[in-house]
Amino acid sequence: MSRRIAIVEDEAALRENYTDVLRKQGYEIQAYPNRRKAMEAFEVRLPDLAVIDIGLEDEIDGGFKLCQALRSMSDTLPIMILTARDNDFDTVSGLRMGADDYLSKDISLPHLSARIAALFRRLDVQDKPAEPDSLLERGDLQMDLSRLTVSWKGEKIILTITEFWMLHALVKFPGHVKSRDALMQESKIFVDNSTITSHVKRIRKKFIQADADFNCIDTVYGMGYRWTIEAED
Repeated sequence: MSRRIAIVEDEAALRENYTDVLRKQGYEIQAYPNRRKAMEAFEVRLPDLAVIDIGLEDEIDGGFKLCQALRSMSDTLPIMILTARDNDFDTVSGLRMGADDYLSKDISLPHLSARIAALFRRLDVQDKPAEPDSLLERGDLQMDLSRLTVSWKGEKIILTITEFWMLHALVKFPGHVKSRDALMQESKIFVDNSTITSHVKRIRKKFIQADADFNCIDTVYGMGYRWTIEAED
């Protein structure tokens, strides 16, 4: 049975482009130009995943409202914000309202497809036991590359797909500095440096919420970030 993806995008050309590409990959697509039409459909039947723009016709923040409404209807339905608005305030707002990932429209269609597949994969395997070959451990950190999950000192850390791959880029080689460009390439997002900085800040904050003494992500002035060797202790 094919997965059902809802695309909520007010620009007709983009909506049709996303629809064509994803249908060719075997997904069942329902596309909507505004929040009202999308909500009418969602109240009848929820999709398996939703891709939502922020600005929807005459609603500047209609996508945020739709994201919030969808999350109240389902705790597990994958929600992706796909927008031209990639500033820090909008990114944080989208994630706070329950989005699983937040991507700029600059992302290529193959990367968008890969990101959607990753969200489905995480949903499929989240309740399955970890496979030993997929585990990456750095001291108190454990990353499961098949389930796309993270834990720190045994406590689950909830990261978006973007944050997961940024963290993975950092922890693969502890002590090695990763530039913002490298983090952007490895997490397959295309945004400005300030947005990369904001992602790293959110990752760090999520770990600190779980452990007030967390200090394994260093900022290396003028160069980027690194996962400190002390994480191996």
